[in-house]
Amino acid sequence: MIVDNLLPLQVIVTGSSSFDLSGQIDESLTGRKITLILYPISQIELKIVYNPYELKEKLAKYLIFGSYPEVITTNSKEKKMELLNELVNSYLLKDILELEKVKGAKILVDLLRLLAFQVGNKFSFNELVNILNIDVKTVARYLDLF
Repeated sequence: MIVDNLLPLQVIVTGSSSFDLSGQIDESLTGRKITLILYPISQIELKIVYNPYELKEKLAKYLIFGSYPEVITTNSKEKKMELLNELVNSYLLKDILELEKVKGAKILVDLLRLLAFQVGNKFSFNELVNILNIDVKTVARYLDLF
């Protein structure tokens, strides 16, 4: 109603509450909205700020903590971890739990952790099933959700 009745007002909506909102909105904004996807800061963008030696020195931190803007600009390891936990709990898990009515958030986090340790390597569904002690179809479904 705001967009339709209060023109030329611009409304900027951010975050990941699309599942919450979709159940409350009866009509589509198709043709009346612009969706912007904001990616984490890239290494190419960081080259503008740091020389190659500095980037190489910081690479391990970027691989561990990622490159969300607030995480990059935070110096404390504890604060970085707090910010990442907030992102995981507020966005990723909330949306997955809502989307598929998944009840086991701990299993999702454990699965993500196992996958993180496998980056760059092959992994086995059976190994994940045995470690997590859940059905292979459940693991496949969770991987599909991610």
